[in-house]
Amino acid sequence: MYYGGIEQEIISLLEGSVKAVAADLGVGLPPSNELKVELDIPKERAHGDIASNIAMRMSKLARKSPLDLADIIISRFRKDLSNSTLVSSIGLVEAKAPGFINLFLSDTYLHGVLGRIAKEGSSYGNSDIGKGIKLQIEFVSANPTGPLTIAHGRQAAIGDSLANILKCLGYDVTREYYLNDEGNQMNMLGNSIRIRYMALCGIELPFPEDGYKGTYVHDVAKLFFDKFGEKYKGEKSIDVFREFGLEWMMADIRKDLEDFGVKFDVWFSQRGLRESGKVDETLQSLREKGYIYEREGAVWFRSTDFGDDKDRVVIKSDGSLTYLAPDMAYHREKFARGFTRVIDIWGPDHHGYVPRMKAAIQALGRPVEAFSVLIVQLASLYRAGQQVKMSTRAGEFVTLREVMDEVGKDVGRFCFTMRRISSHLDFDIDIVKKESSENPVFYIQYAHARIWSILDYAGGMSAGDKFNPALLKEPEEIELIRSLRQFPLIVNLSGRHLEPYMILQYMQDLAAMFHSFYNKHRVVGDDADLSGARIALVDCVRIVLANGLRLLGVSLPRKM
Repeated sequence: MYYGGIEQEIISLLEGSVKAVAADLGVGLPPSNELKVELDIPKERAHGDIASNIAMRMSKLARKSPLDLADIIISRFRKDLSNSTLVSSIGLVEAKAPGFINLFLSDTYLHGVLGRIAKEGSSYGNSDIGKGIKLQIEFVSANPTGPLTIAHGRQAAIGDSLANILKCLGYDVTREYYLNDEGNQMNMLGNSIRIRYMALCGIELPFPEDGYKGTYVHDVAKLFFDKFGEKYKGEKSIDVFREFGLEWMMADIRKDLEDFGVKFDVWFSQRGLRESGKVDETLQSLREKGYIYEREGAVWFRSTDFGDDKDRVVIKSDGSLTYLAPDMAYHREKFARGFTRVIDIWGPDHHGYVPRMKAAIQALGRPVEAFSVLIVQLASLYRAGQQVKMSTRAGEFVTLREVMDEVGKDVGRFCFTMRRISSHLDFDIDIVKKESSENPVFYIQYAHARIWSILDYAGGMSAGDKFNPALLKEPEEIELIRSLRQFPLIVNLSGRHLEPYMILQYMQDLAAMFHSFYNKHRVVGDDADLSGARIALVDCVRIVLANGLRLLGVSLPRKM
């Protein structure tokens, strides 16, 4: 975990205390990072603002119980703290079973958080830990053979939110869509359109069992007929139908993504990659390294050299490429474009593909750590406890467009990130359409809008005005400030673990704290000084809610 500000100062001071204790006890600390001091955010407020488990990790070396060792370390830490610049920032340090060192920040320090938020505004939560590293995140990348589904919608929401988060953390982020615009699937789309078109021309042809049967194919065929009439009546080649279908599907996909708030920096064509000769170049490069060989009339990649369970075919015996060949060339091209880190977001049906791609990355001379794959589990919609199958356009699946038409962009994006990437997602349409606390999107947006109404009532006062934070003493006020302080840490953790849901979870907790505070305490009252301090507090809550909603790609209503 990256630490900044007071966390880094605490680590430095605590490491000094640990070394002093080790010397006093005659304990030799290992030179590795095995006992490096790490900090965490306790799940329960009673355990402080910041915690460390260093005593538990050091206890065997010290031959003392973790709790006893924690007391010894704390005793030394208090002595060191009294001579440091942190003395006014730490209110309490205590040991808790089984051996945690818990630190409570002082009210003086917490009050200063409000000034920082007011000063940084929309950049609060940003950091430079990415140091401008060029990072590419490729997501959705659905074959242009049909409309985007609910599964693609979840990948889009997660990928775009993650890109926002990583950019906030100082990475130079590029969003990319890999367009699989050739091969058997595209040929089948072209043939499916051709057959539907022929029917419009009065020619009935048998429809292939593996053809695309969705009603959207009829729509495309009708558009083709409207444009060309019977010009291609009896045409046996699928080329013109395939290209027409590709253009139509890509326009449809782009429109769905744009309406969902997702914009890609690069649309990368597989066909263009092959036509450039880079697939052949990649295979030749691997051949020269000894990772390509021929067997049984096919060409194989020696992926077992890098931990895969078996070698993989890259060129079939009939001379056609497998998916792996252009994928290897594509990832070689990614790094050739200067990306230091590459993140791919795939669906669960690609889980078995991960080892062979990691093998390819290493064979191409790149560290496996530079390549990350996120497997996003599927999502299901429910209404009144029953799974929704509402697609009339696509046949067997729910489209992203249907989700947006039913619940809107904000609810869709929010709900798609409600769970960990590795967890299957179910959400009830009836609940997320309610304007109540049951609807997590409404609950957070309503808190944001409610604060705007308070600020309007207060005549436009905000956290930027002069106020006395020392007047904020109520438990609900201090808890709000503690939560606001954690926002940059949550953003960092979300980026480190590549999990946008962590921000969403934090936002729900913050909104709940605000509503609890608002229901118990009057913000604008008779005491002008206290009112000014509380206005500054709620405006800081508004700033953090807005910053979090932006990362998730959700709108910021001023009125609801």
